Amino acid sequence: MRIDLHTHSTASDGTDTPAQLVRKAAATGLDVVALTDHDTTRGHAEAVAALPEGLTLVTGAELSCRLDGVSMHMLAYLFDPEEPALLAERELVRDDRVPRARAMVARLNELGVPVTWEQVARIAGDGSVGRPHVASALVELGVVPTVNDAFTQDWLADGGRAHVEKHETDPFEALRLIKGAGGVAVFAHPAAAKRGRTVSETAIADLAAAGLDGIEVDHMDHDAETRARLRGTAKELGLLVTGSSDYHGSRKTCVLGEYTTDPEVYGEITRRAFGAFPVPGAGGA
Repeated sequence: MRIDLHTHSTASDGTDTPAQLVRKAAATGLDVVALTDHDTTRGHAEAVAALPEGLTLVTGAELSCRLDGVSMHMLAYLFDPEEPALLAERELVRDDRVPRARAMVARLNELGVPVTWEQVARIAGDGSVGRPHVASALVELGVVPTVNDAFTQDWLADGGRAHVEKHETDPFEALRLIKGAGGVAVFAHPAAAKRGRTVSETAIADLAAAGLDGIEVDHMDHDAETRARLRGTAKELGLLVTGSSDYHGSRKTCVLGEYTTDPEVYGEITRRAFGAFPVPGAGGA
């Protein structure tokens, strides 16, 4: 089985619609794909409706968190999307995205970059607006060659000249909310240092003690040495190890199935979850 547990669609900051994403996942030869848009489940219904036969969909979301001033992401799998407490927190995070993006546009203008809110809103479309959309605007203007090049201290990285903080959930609270909604929690790309500061090994241990299920080890932002170190951490703490592409369509260079999750780990995730169940494809539209 080929299992990719971290992808994004136009419901947040990907460039493929949910329907396009699941069709592409099937064409790529995946058996299981998780749709984990940022702080939203809006793409799930479309993905389910289009799900090809032979492909299983894991519903999820990537929750924006912050610990001791460090931004981090928590992948939540198979939770009840209507559970009130987690739903309210996701809406709180999403509602802060527009004013934050507008503030980043204003800072870029102060730095002499002629980006406009209208340009960023056009790029975001119906998705949850975020830094990747602002980064895409910088690419359009020729300020940087790629989206990844916008995530530096010169521009949009944490603490960068045009960076603006947004509401982010305390990860211990996120764990409580995910578990309360019947979901499973995996710390996304925990050592992706190129994105900015990362949390400490001690913090990961504290999260594990608080109910964290796993860490995403095999990821494009982790080199071989980092993956080996994280595997050791996971073994020591009794955490599941996942791998995934963090696919964003054409917005990033990663491809579907670039990294995958072991079928036994996937099975354990499905056994622990009780808020929702994987959806088997039946030949969608």
